[in-house]
Amino acid sequence: MVVDVFIPCFIDQLYPETGFNMVKVLEKCSVEVRYNKNQTCCGQIAFNTGFWDHAKAIAEKFIRDFVDSAYVVAPSASCVAMVRNYYDELFYNTALHNEYRVLKKNIYEISDFLVNVLNIKDIGATFPHTVTYHDSCAALREYHLTDEPRLLLNNVRGLKLVEMNEKETCCGFGGTFAVKHEAISTAMADFKIQKALETGAEYMVSTDTSCLMHLEGYIKKHKLPLKTAHVVDILASGWEL
Repeated sequence: MVVDVFIPCFIDQLYPETGFNMVKVLEKCSVEVRYNKNQTCCGQIAFNTGFWDHAKAIAEKFIRDFVDSAYVVAPSASCVAMVRNYYDELFYNTALHNEYRVLKKNIYEISDFLVNVLNIKDIGATFPHTVTYHDSCAALREYHLTDEPRLLLNNVRGLKLVEMNEKETCCGFGGTFAVKHEAISTAMADFKIQKALETGAEYMVSTDTSCLMHLEGYIKKHKLPLKTAHVVDILASGWEL
């Protein structure tokens, strides 16, 4: 199987190790990985801030970059949800409508791809820590992703997954929301982190780096006994390719 990987902006610029770890995991699953060096962004930030013309131009490039891909896999439920749910509004009844519809069927968040396409639930990872899982808003409400990351985590050796109360509550990031409404965003992060601390977990884990970046900033500022980790980084732990 050949898979094209999409590396979102946050991961490319701030957490490149997560991108490399996704490739590592896919290759362990006997997948041939391709990386299109021309790829840039899915257009989500421009779309969410109302710059739809800019978003459409970025999205058009995205479609053309991956138009020939059998599968596109990304370590971000948020970006994949953008493509699946909102490109319809940008490309309905346009010259790229058919190309988009094909891409929509072929693009996956990594944990969804592993479980439901490759039918792999155990990567062979080892991570001897207690973790709690954060459902990002995009993963939960737009991608409808809940069980797959948890299934993979529960098969990691040494890992103990403890669910937090209010697990479906937003972390407060929301892209530019965190900038425009700093006080509210900070209060939401505080609430979410307190729920995570109540579990006794060492790590808060998610499918979305944007949420983790927001939460990590609050944790470090207040010197709290909690760390963050992307699901992919845990799946890439404790073994060598």
